[in-house]
Amino acid sequence: MKKNPIFHLSLLSLSVIAAMANAAESTTAEAEEIVVTGYKGSLQSATNAKRESTALVESVFAEDIGKFADSNIAEAINRMPGVQINRDPFGEGVNVSVRGLGTSFTKVLLNGSQIAVATSGTIDTQNQNREVDLNLFPTELFTRFDIQKTPTASMLEGGISGIVNIRAARPFDYKEDGFRANISAQDVYTELQSTNSPKISASGSWRNDEFGVLLGVSHVDKKLATEGYETIGYSNLNTSHRICGTTPGANQTLATTGGCNPSGSNNWLLAGLDQNASSPNFGNGKVPVNAGAGLVDGTIIDQAFLLAKNPGLNVTQISEALMPRLGRQAYMSGTDGRTTGLASLEWRPNDQTKFYLDVMSTNVKKDVDRLAMTMVGRNGSMIPLNMKVDDNNVVQSGTFANVQFFQEARPYKESAQFYNINPGAHFEFGEAHTLDVQANRSRSDWFREAPTVMVATQLNKGIYVDYTNGEVPTFDVKDANGKVDFNNPELGWGWSGGRLNISNEKRHTETDGAHADYRFGDDQNNIKFGLAYDKASRKIAGYDNSGRWEDVVCRDGLDANGNTPTSGRKACNGLNPNSRVPLSQLSSYLAKGPGFITVQFDKFKADTNYYNLRDSAPEGGGSSTGASTALMEEKTQGAYLEFNTTAEVVGHEMHFNLGGRYIDTDQTISGPVTIAAQPATATTPAIAEQRFYVSKPVNYNYLLPSFNATFKATDDVVLRFAASRTMTRPNPSAMLPGTNFSDPSAQNASYGNPELSPYLSTNIDFGGEWYTGDEGYVGATFFGKQMTGFTVSNTFNVPFSKLVVGIGSDQTIPFNSIGESRQAAINARGGPDLAPILVTQQVNAPGNLEIEGAELTWVQPLDMVLHGFGFNANYTHIYQRGEGAGAPAKAIGVSPESYNFTAYWEDFGASIRLTYVWNDKQVSSGPNQNGVLGAELMTDARGQLDLSTSYEFDNVMGKPKVSFSVSNITNEPLRMTFAYDNATYSSFKTGYIATLGVNASF
Repeated sequence: MKKNPIFHLSLLSLSVIAAMANAAESTTAEAEEIVVTGYKGSLQSATNAKRESTALVESVFAEDIGKFADSNIAEAINRMPGVQINRDPFGEGVNVSVRGLGTSFTKVLLNGSQIAVATSGTIDTQNQNREVDLNLFPTELFTRFDIQKTPTASMLEGGISGIVNIRAARPFDYKEDGFRANISAQDVYTELQSTNSPKISASGSWRNDEFGVLLGVSHVDKKLATEGYETIGYSNLNTSHRICGTTPGANQTLATTGGCNPSGSNNWLLAGLDQNASSPNFGNGKVPVNAGAGLVDGTIIDQAFLLAKNPGLNVTQISEALMPRLGRQAYMSGTDGRTTGLASLEWRPNDQTKFYLDVMSTNVKKDVDRLAMTMVGRNGSMIPLNMKVDDNNVVQSGTFANVQFFQEARPYKESAQFYNINPGAHFEFGEAHTLDVQANRSRSDWFREAPTVMVATQLNKGIYVDYTNGEVPTFDVKDANGKVDFNNPELGWGWSGGRLNISNEKRHTETDGAHADYRFGDDQNNIKFGLAYDKASRKIAGYDNSGRWEDVVCRDGLDANGNTPTSGRKACNGLNPNSRVPLSQLSSYLAKGPGFITVQFDKFKADTNYYNLRDSAPEGGGSSTGASTALMEEKTQGAYLEFNTTAEVVGHEMHFNLGGRYIDTDQTISGPVTIAAQPATATTPAIAEQRFYVSKPVNYNYLLPSFNATFKATDDVVLRFAASRTMTRPNPSAMLPGTNFSDPSAQNASYGNPELSPYLSTNIDFGGEWYTGDEGYVGATFFGKQMTGFTVSNTFNVPFSKLVVGIGSDQTIPFNSIGESRQAAINARGGPDLAPILVTQQVNAPGNLEIEGAELTWVQPLDMVLHGFGFNANYTHIYQRGEGAGAPAKAIGVSPESYNFTAYWEDFGASIRLTYVWNDKQVSSGPNQNGVLGAELMTDARGQLDLSTSYEFDNVMGKPKVSFSVSNITNEPLRMTFAYDNATYSSFKTGYIATLGVNASF
């Protein structure tokens, strides 16, 4: 078996560390304690924390309260080894992932307690799992962030890859009595839009020997802007058997999908497909009227036509040619206002007793206009001419006739609230007994209002496109008069091919907890015992009134009861007598925009009864983010026993941590099901549509052991070993209990599975550090994880009469609710009691995901070269493989290699830091995207260069510090691809962001 190169590297590194130990044995001397401040001081604190911890912990410390240089917590921990962050289209860090696993495998704590936020992540994500959006928390109100990579028994469970604990400021963080205040003001300049955004923060703290109070607030009103390109995937031409020259199979005809498209997808339709079996052109297409690009109306599109119009390609290449499904220019701009407040009280009546109370609240208002001008590939019928493809059949250039474009205007209005309160106390009884107790309570709400107005160019207008592929593909759009101006409201926009949506989403999360930790012994040698109770809940609900709004705007209005007509519903074309926005007046609701038209939403909403329809939108199964309507409730009881001791082994000091944590979780996942209206029969009355929630309570419990040890090879060399078992709870969105029975042939159904097991991982870590003096050290860590908990599809048959509406419900799907055609299909197979239904359900698989990795770190002051100069560098390599049935080939969303390098200089009150963070190319989805066999979404490798500078006027009252920073200096894009490097899936540029600020302390 071939050995992984990581472990060759690990043996070499341990040999190097051993050599360092021997060299350092005779040169170690006690150093005089020097108080270091600024960035060097924060590095010194992080180095000390790592050195003193038995478990493997990475830490970031503030230079002082209110003096973190980064804009949010995700950005602050981005430079730690093994850490990656995902960014929104505006370039801001949002969620964090650790050591080769996605964001849902990292647990985030606030002041040591679990929290949940209701927000959905970036603007295009769903975050239906337990992710915490770290951009909600401004760094100015925090003093320390820790990532614990190897667990201890006393640590809360839930993070296979690690635990991130963010620690808010407290009054006794100041070492001296008296009043302290910190004020910061910044101006944030966004290059892309040339806008300025204010950011202010202030905190005040007072303490004496017994009591302290700290109050802080941070506010930012950030201007948002990004522009780019996106595709929503790729597709290819759905060529028929007639054109392919292949023989139809069972239940196929010459007009159905042929055999010259083995990779699948087929979302791009053949123009004018003749489906009349008696026609001589059955299975061929026909050029529509005024298709453009010089094509003659009525010309038959057969194999000969396609070969002649695309010289050099065969029919399979033409059929397999990959084009964007919805290739579109995209532009987003808006504002993001966030206000966060912190109150912290501490009372220390004596040296043995401490009480504290922390309260934090955040309020967010986000308003974003999103515009996209889209070339319709999916379900469109463009005609390919002169296509050139590469070896992967990605189209490099071509002309496409009979093209339609739609313009989609989607303004987002979001509001979010979060508050957390956690009281606690510390008691010491004599010299050997301590008790810590803490409670926590958090609540969070989120609402997104996301209407969509989409209008389209009309077919048969001679519009065609000269397409050229590239890092960002280009579309040269023309008609018989020359270049088409998409920023012209009078171009001839229409409703046919467009749509309207009222699609809103509400979320609510809650957490409550209480923890007690008892310790017998001193700091080095002790036994710890603890109890924990944690409760979490989350509700996601989508509200949709799209159908009614469409009836009002472009169809023929609502019925007498204010509902969509049940019969005789007119087309959405703006040609109906009761259309509120008739085709003849559509242009009056449009306006010039940033390169293409936009919608005058205030006028549009006022004239179309939007607000009443928005407020009366019923709850549905989906939402504006694509998340499923669902309710999750969890209650967990935990207990742990932990031993810590120090011993001398072969003449060297060793620290041991050994323990186990037992958890017992009661979990209920609920989801809605809908039973269609049932018509009256000779023996039964009519029954209206029914909608209700089904749920299935489950219980699971686990023992999670952990072991950590450090060996002090010399005074400056520490070797480490750790072994543990960790757990991450399954994604609630994968556990919805409802049944999907939408197959028109009434042969297939799918069940949810609320009984999916958690992910479990067996972990091993080893490595060490050589501490070279001051903040400096060289470290190497090697780790392995073996994970279970992935899923595969299981199939089984049940008779229709036993098909339940959802797991956890005894109610079966009524035969009268499924429609006449499906009733006939079931009766033809023996009736409801005999007709078999093939049910598919996700179940836990026996396979494992193996992750092996290495982290190398070097923090080095270089005062011998230039006083105050130094660097901080780290490198992470991750290797993954799946073993056994159901295991993924790799975990998605993580780069196999990443590194960052910071060069810093501090002296004479000045500070300069230049940081480069690089993440390798990564897989960002599962396979078979858009129905293309094996196609995965990939995120490009990306490096970001940031600069941070400051100067402190030490002799001026308040010691004001003027700072200037620039992020993304080189304007690196955020780019994803579809299966191949030259098939751009999305690409967004944010420009650089420069911040000028001043900070003063009193």
